[in-house]
Amino acid sequence: MADHVIPHYQNDDGVPTIDIGVAEFMCIGANPPFDHPHVYLDLGDDGEKVCPYCSTLYRYKADLAATDTRPPGHLWQEAA
Repeated sequence: MADHVIPHYQNDDGVPTIDIGVAEFMCIGANPPFDHPHVYLDLGDDGEKVCPYCSTLYRYKADLAATDTRPPGHLWQEAA
């Protein structure tokens, strides 16, 4: 079993850039059912990457937790 969960982020608001507190994550685009294929992204040494599906620029920020985003509200959580 995995010892950690890869966070998933969404961009329903269509903002051009989302700052996050992790370097490895999944981008899902918009919330389901309007999501794109869930793509694993690794920010690598550059600390930023553009999602190939929705063109959101993700940037690593060490002052953010894995559950925080700037602007806020872009962590996706599956409905219970």
